[in-house]
Amino acid sequence: MAENDTSESPLTAGRLSHHAEMLDNGGYPDRYDRTHLTGAILREFSGLGPGKVTEVEVAVAGRIMLHRSFGKLQFATIRDVSGTIQLFVDEKVIGTDPFAAFGRLDLGDWVGAAGTVMTTRKGELSVRVETFTILQKSLRPLPDKFHGIHDIEIRSRRRYLDLMVNDEARAVADKRVAIVSELRRQFEQRGFVEVETPVLLSQATGALAQPFVTHHNALDVEMFLRIATELHLKRLVIGGMERVFEIGRIFRNEGIDGTHNPEFTMLEAYAALMNMEDVLELVEEVVSAVAREVGEPTVVYRDREVSLDPPYRRVDYLDLVSDAVGARVDLDTSADDAANAARDAGVDIEAGWSTVRIIEEIYEQVAEDTIWEPTFVTHPPVDVSPLARRNHHDPRLADRFELVIAGAEYVNAFSELNDAADQRARFEAQMEGDEDAHPLDEDYLLALEYGLPPTGGLGIGVDRLVMLLTGQTHIRDVILFPTMRPEQREGET
Repeated sequence: MAENDTSESPLTAGRLSHHAEMLDNGGYPDRYDRTHLTGAILREFSGLGPGKVTEVEVAVAGRIMLHRSFGKLQFATIRDVSGTIQLFVDEKVIGTDPFAAFGRLDLGDWVGAAGTVMTTRKGELSVRVETFTILQKSLRPLPDKFHGIHDIEIRSRRRYLDLMVNDEARAVADKRVAIVSELRRQFEQRGFVEVETPVLLSQATGALAQPFVTHHNALDVEMFLRIATELHLKRLVIGGMERVFEIGRIFRNEGIDGTHNPEFTMLEAYAALMNMEDVLELVEEVVSAVAREVGEPTVVYRDREVSLDPPYRRVDYLDLVSDAVGARVDLDTSADDAANAARDAGVDIEAGWSTVRIIEEIYEQVAEDTIWEPTFVTHPPVDVSPLARRNHHDPRLADRFELVIAGAEYVNAFSELNDAADQRARFEAQMEGDEDAHPLDEDYLLALEYGLPPTGGLGIGVDRLVMLLTGQTHIRDVILFPTMRPEQREGET
């Protein structure tokens, strides 16, 4: 079938007729007694030589991916969650009528088959079928198994087709599951407890981002999908839950590009009695451990190797900014001098910006991109770190760091600001300086007044970490159902 037909493969008369016959004869079963996954059979009998027939009886089930006939023999490849295996169908074993019925199966049909484990003369491990059951008819043809689906929009919009025929898509999905599971294990074994915080909030809080807005009918109030979990998690630390984390969906009503999706997954964690330095060590341990557990410590990303083995490089934020423009730029630099240095380096800035704002733009436009190997960028200005504790040596700087790899941020972490008065002042300054700032979270400020102990916190972009560890360069390829523009059907305007 043509590549551009894969999104809406037509219903076919033959499949519909077969389906109608199945319904007339009692329909499909509502369960099947599978005894083995294909992966288990492949592992157990990997050493079985060519042309061997065992007496080991198995029952397998899966979707038919290949089907071919050679006289009184038929061969079908079925796929289940663990892999694929061949069904060997011999008319002498199964009988004439069942053999003919098996021949009517189409690619995509779900089938259960029982028989004995064997190998063909060419050594292919198979199940010698004695009985089979049609579990569900596929009414539409599958995309071409050998060519897969290459249209990015179809792959993202019809992920079920992508998973059926693209081995890479299945591998990425499976590895994402393993990465999230390992992240959870890494934090749990360090004494963190997993919690759940609200998704639906009375006000957006915890980050500078545009929220999605909805309406609660019963209460007749405007509500927001969360843009961060930070302030609720820190409330729990104040309440005495000293080590907490959440792996949760975050929603930001903003743009879509290679590293941003409006709905994404973050892991946030907070630990009482820890500071930025402790969290830095924790991040280094966790990221490298996850990389090792789900693959290798060295990965290939954008055709370049990245080693995730510690120790990671460490660089001061202002030093990195200065190196990027070839001149010293720090908080003592005048706005005019900072602007000149920025423009000389090709940074787009606007008239009237403060030194801090110019420094931030230099970092985001030209400095961050220079980093390839895992690097902790430490101590940015407090003015761009409204929830981080001030540095003891220079209170204009924050005890905060970002883990940057291959030019992108993967972790944001800091010693948490626990001075209620300072936090209120920063929130108020933020409201005055940014028209998109959210209203004061008075309940969080009230909670701070009860005392947040010294606390270290971090946020890990789970989707980006999956991208790195699977070698994917677009976030849509690691999210099973990425946000898509509504599909325009034929005839619609």
